[in-house]
Amino acid sequence: MKDLESRMRAREWFHSLTLLPGAWTVIRVDGRSFSRFTESRFDKPFDPRFSALMAGTAKALLSDLGGRFAYTESDEISVVLDPSFDLFGREVEKLVSLSASIATAAFTHAAGEPVAFDSRIWMGTALDEVVDYLSWRQADAARCALNGWCYWTLRNEGRSARQATRELERTSVSAKNELLYARGINFNEVPAWQRRGVGLWWENYEKSGHDPIRGVDVTATRRRVHVQRELPMKDAYRDLVRSLLEAG
Repeated sequence: MKDLESRMRAREWFHSLTLLPGAWTVIRVDGRSFSRFTESRFDKPFDPRFSALMAGTAKALLSDLGGRFAYTESDEISVVLDPSFDLFGREVEKLVSLSASIATAAFTHAAGEPVAFDSRIWMGTALDEVVDYLSWRQADAARCALNGWCYWTLRNEGRSARQATRELERTSVSAKNELLYARGINFNEVPAWQRRGVGLWWENYEKSGHDPIRGVDVTATRRRVHVQRELPMKDAYRDLVRSLLEAG
């Protein structure tokens, strides 16, 4: 029996795969088939209800994984884990499966409908690489937001999915902005959370209470997750996330 167990465990090929020692790690989860899931349930191109569900899911991931910073846009969430992270011995298999499970459970519980998330891992050896990663995801948020606003504006005018897609093919960023502006939509005035995503990080706060034994009022420092829906962009965003990651 012991020999059988040894032979079977030897075929768990990726069980010993771990995060690189001393590496910064980002776990990114994405909703599976969320385009189909959201189309009949939420307003397009953006719905505050869906954004709130994603922010709540990001908060669950940040809390359960002990992350340093989380960022969500569209149906994806990135959670930054610092180099000292050691949950489950940094085993890749468990971190991927656990993060997808946490996201799936948190969103499903809040939405009241079953969904599924997949997960992947990104690693970097320097803080600047993490900042680059987060800048990349925010740039993707802006690109997707502009495309989404254009696509659903055309759809709401009566175009089919194929017609709207074809009309936007090889259309420049400036042309897309002009398309919206001609219809009374200034993309630069669209809510920041739609164009720049949502950030979450830990903050300390003072909580007042009363000590019944000593009969005096007391103040204690507590920690909570801050949700920021008005993120800066470009260099200001890079400076913000760098300061948060350096602060620990």
